[in-house]
Amino acid sequence: MTRSTAREQAEQFLAQSGEFRLGKLVTEQSHPRTRRLSETARISVTGALAQLLAVDTDVVAAYEAWIETGAPARIKDAVLNALLAGGRIFFTGCGATGRLSVLLESIWRDFWQKTAGANRQPQNSHTPMLPHSHTDPGSLVKSIMAGGDFALIKSVEGFEDFTEFGAKQIEDMGVSEGDVVFAITEGGETSFVIGTAWEALKKGAKVYFVYNNPDSVLRKQVARSREILDEPRIEKVNLTTGPMAIMGSTRMQATSIQLCAMLTVLEMVIRDLLAQRPASSAVSTSEPVPEEFLASLEGVRASLNSEHTRRDLAALVYLEETIYRLGRKSTYFADSLAVDVLTDTTERSPTFCIPAFRKWDDPEASESWTHLILPYRESKQAWEEMLKRPVRALAWTEEEIRNLVGPEQAFKQAEIMRRIGPEEILRFRIGLDGLESRPIEVGDAVVCVVSEAEKDSLISADGFYHKQIEAANAQGALAALVFLGRPKALEEVSDFLLSWDAPCPTVLVKMPENSFLLDGATHVAVKMLLNALSTAVMVRLGRVTGNCMSAVVPGNSKLIDRCIRYMRSLTGLSYKDACHALFETIEYLAPRMRSGQDHPPVVELSVTRARDNCPFEEAESRLKEGLDSWRRE
Repeated sequence: MTRSTAREQAEQFLAQSGEFRLGKLVTEQSHPRTRRLSETARISVTGALAQLLAVDTDVVAAYEAWIETGAPARIKDAVLNALLAGGRIFFTGCGATGRLSVLLESIWRDFWQKTAGANRQPQNSHTPMLPHSHTDPGSLVKSIMAGGDFALIKSVEGFEDFTEFGAKQIEDMGVSEGDVVFAITEGGETSFVIGTAWEALKKGAKVYFVYNNPDSVLRKQVARSREILDEPRIEKVNLTTGPMAIMGSTRMQATSIQLCAMLTVLEMVIRDLLAQRPASSAVSTSEPVPEEFLASLEGVRASLNSEHTRRDLAALVYLEETIYRLGRKSTYFADSLAVDVLTDTTERSPTFCIPAFRKWDDPEASESWTHLILPYRESKQAWEEMLKRPVRALAWTEEEIRNLVGPEQAFKQAEIMRRIGPEEILRFRIGLDGLESRPIEVGDAVVCVVSEAEKDSLISADGFYHKQIEAANAQGALAALVFLGRPKALEEVSDFLLSWDAPCPTVLVKMPENSFLLDGATHVAVKMLLNALSTAVMVRLGRVTGNCMSAVVPGNSKLIDRCIRYMRSLTGLSYKDACHALFETIEYLAPRMRSGQDHPPVVELSVTRARDNCPFEEAESRLKEGLDSWRRE
């Protein structure tokens, strides 16, 4: 079967674009606090960080409004009753919410694995009273990400556009009557997630639809969202915060508030499960979880937005910006916060059009600007330690795909499916073996992201993070440290750093005192910090115009619409003409995009070509010359 031409693809999109014209959604609007972000960043990195972090006050306000409704306790009761009756919890999502779902599962599993390891008894004071079918509490939470675990690293093209794919993935995972499903979509319109919600409802599960746009806007603009919102059997969890710090970049505040809400529910569920046993003393009941989480969230935001944290974070922004300008690379090291770090580092690729993680044995793909390494010798073990379970990959046949989406779409999707199997995931080496094909060299950067629980691995001479920073210095690389801890741990690390002869840029984040079993405040803090860091770096590198992510990769229909809208605002073209120009650019760049090679942002190249009325090669040359000139300033 031959590939469609750019004109055919553009006309096909225009014919069905009504489903994906989402410009009127609140999450797609421009936030007034960051409207001049790119201009501010050229003058002051700390000023740009202040703007980005200030938008997180919207998260705090939305969370406070949500807990005032009493929703957390009602949801917790439903989930707890389901678990005690033999049910399970499912989180579904795609893109940022897919990674969120995987993170939530790993946090839950990590708690129970550590509990079992500490107690080493099948039944004890920290083991909940659950049905005999639930011998492993850690397995009671399952994540479903569009495209499977492969999508943690690289977006699976077009996968989220099909409700049928969502329905099949959750059916394959065995959702059934008595389960609870949280279908999480930032915008409230994602077809894949909506497909998981309908299938779960069909199977008799309790369904919560979690989203971030006003009901009135969704009902008016998106038919598939209206159908979900009007279904009385589906509970709605509306967590609207307003526009994102970067237009449409729902990896930021939308996913942050969802992380806060879902962690609150899981924390409450775990405490009540443990309280089922009379001898349990693991649960602090001094303050209700939602109120304690709100206080911690306010403390986290204040700590991140403090003058000294912004100053220290700015140094890290300059470090990464400098090495990327010089054509060097960064490597992040993490363990307990590995999924959190992986989420931010991989989301940089589709958001800012930089090379994604490269498979270790792929000679054609460009080297990724950033990467993640965990402290395990083999990548297979690193993947399993990070996820707290074996890797899950999709392996659908072409016939199965054809039955889902018809013959016209089946060929393309089957071709994509062949590239996302389990063996393909393991080609992304995130263990120490990954350093064999991606060694740290002179001029590179090493960034260690360390939680309070890992303090000794930093302070001890034989600790993992200690060794990585010293090795980086010895190899002529630039080392940096991000540490998150409560006051006592922070003081201990500060004292150690003063005496250490391996100095490096350091960001010390003061975490509020809390009694969380799942360490939710730390996960929220590291997310907000990394979002601000990576965004500020990319703004400084010209990948954002104002607060518009003009370098976004058009990997699905929603993003294609977003690119077209950006082009219209920057060129004055009609929607139709901008659409055709966009698909022509995609066709021009397709060979490089398919092979993972570096290439100019699709929108920026399209805009340059349209404005200057020149061929692609000349537009690409002009764009490169302009960016190089800007970066030399």
